[in-house]
This record gives sequence, C-alpha cells and structure tokens, in this order.
Amino acid sequence: MSIKLGYQIPNFTYPGVPDMDLFDTVAAQAREAEAAGFDTVLVMDHFYQLPGIGTPDHAMLESYTTLGALSGVTSTVQLSTLVTGNTYRNPAMLAKTVTTLDVVSKGRAILGIGAGWFELEHHEMGYEFGTFTERFERLDEALNIIAPMLKGERSTHEGKWYTTRGAMNNPRVRPNIPIMLGGSGEQKTFRLAARFADHMNIICDVTDLPRKVSVLRERCEEIGRDPATLATSFLVMGMVGETEQEARKLGELIPEDRRNRAFLGTPDQVAEQVQEKILGAGIDGICINLVPNGHRPGVVSAVGAALKPLVK
Repeated sequence: MSIKLGYQIPNFTYPGVPDMDLFDTVAAQAREAEAAGFDTVLVMDHFYQLPGIGTPDHAMLESYTTLGALSGVTSTVQLSTLVTGNTYRNPAMLAKTVTTLDVVSKGRAILGIGAGWFELEHHEMGYEFGTFTERFERLDEALNIIAPMLKGERSTHEGKWYTTRGAMNNPRVRPNIPIMLGGSGEQKTFRLAARFADHMNIICDVTDLPRKVSVLRERCEEIGRDPATLATSFLVMGMVGETEQEARKLGELIPEDRRNRAFLGTPDQVAEQVQEKILGAGIDGICINLVPNGHRPGVVSAVGAALKPLVK
C-alpha cells in the first residue's frame, strides 16, 4: 500500500450548493480525482471546520459515513481519513469501522490515525482532551489494540485507557489493512510510526522536511526496521489557478501560519515546486487539497494531470 497521489477534501462550503446537494459535490470531486489518476481520496476527521479553512460553524461531514458513501460512487481509489482523531472513538470500534469500510469498498480502506489536537471540538462535543502526553499514551494503547484486529487476530489489552477481552473483527476481505500515521512529532509520532505504520504522512513546514525524513529513518533504524518499508507522503495546501494572476488572488486566502505549507501557481508551476521541495526532500508521495476551488469541475483534473507524471 502506498499513497503516491492523494486528493484531500477538507472543505464542504460550496457557494450556491444547498445542504441537500452537498454530498453530490463531494462525490463529483472524488470521481474526478479517480479519473485524473489520483490513487487515494481522503477526508478530515473533524466535526467542526478548522481555523485557516473556515469558521467552526461551517459545513463538516462525519468522515466514515462520507467515506462509506464515496466507496459506492468510486471503484479504484483508496479511501482514508487524513487522519482519524484517536480520541473520538473506542479503538476496537475504530478497527471495526475501518474494516467495514474495507469490506464495502472491496479492499480500498486505509486507517489514517493521529493523537487528536483540535481542543474546541473536544470541549464542545464532550470528548476528553487531556494533556499532550495523555493523548499519545492513548494513541499507543489504541494501536496495540487496532493493529492485531486489522490482521484478524483477537485483541486482549488491559491498559490505563482501554481494555479489550479477546475482541474479534469479522468479516474482513484482506489479510491486513494498512495503517497511516499523520503528524510531525520526532519523539512520539515517528516512534509509533516505526512500530505500527505502513505509511507516514508528515505534516510540517516545507523547510523542515529534509530533517523530518532523516529523523523518521533514524526511528526505523533504532528498532531494526528497514526505513524503505515505511512509505511517506506530505500534505500540500494547493492554491492553484488557471493563470498566475488567479493563483495570486487565491494566495491572499492563505493563513499566515500555513504559508510554508501552501503551494501557489498554475498546475505546472505547483508541480515544479512539488518536485523540488517535496519529492526532492525524499518524500514518496503527495496529498493535495484545493480548498478554494477544488469543487469546480476541471480543477482537480488539471492538477492531477500536472502531478501524476511526478509519482509514476
């Protein structure tokens, strides 16, 4: 399993589209991405819209319901969150959820997972947020439960945060469902990725990428794992216009704290930047979102045509 070219849909606010027709616009993007050569379609696992994309009251679809529905309107793309907040679900239930997605999609699910970070939705929705250390303790325990269940093994775990007693996970259509961790933490996240993950989506400023890649390799080597067995990708915020002028106008929407993660220009110009700054840093694949205009027919196709040759 690998994500070479992923299309993330993080925005569900489409001017002129009523809520009744909202999913139709999401499905159209997924089908366009599939036709354009993207190998994966991803959604966020949030209940409120994130700062930098919109305000908390903007539209946000629950991730696994959305992915289940997308499985019925696509046929080849892998389906994943980028990434599931571990704090939102019991881990055995999450293993069952992603395995069910794998069954209904005929073997196209990936479990993307991270420690969770958006405090506002935890507070307002009634989920325990806890400390940074506690969230990573929980993620470690959760992965110890989830990883065997995704392989069809019964899980027994008595921990500080979670308990299972021979938990089963049937039916399944594959011997194992791949696990992708998302984040940038060199001490905690990368160590968990080396132990449990098939794929690591690194989230950081572009300038930090070479160091992150180097440290991730070190974490693998520390436990005797071949770093080549842990695939990597990077999430790009794409501000892509048909012309440089249109792209510059979109660039005005980039939040200050995302400027070192956003790529601005025409599809070909963005492809050049991706080649130099991401693939050139040793990353294997790209996930891109197109927050302002991905819902407009043709935009995803144009970006896919420019990026696909880079990751063959």
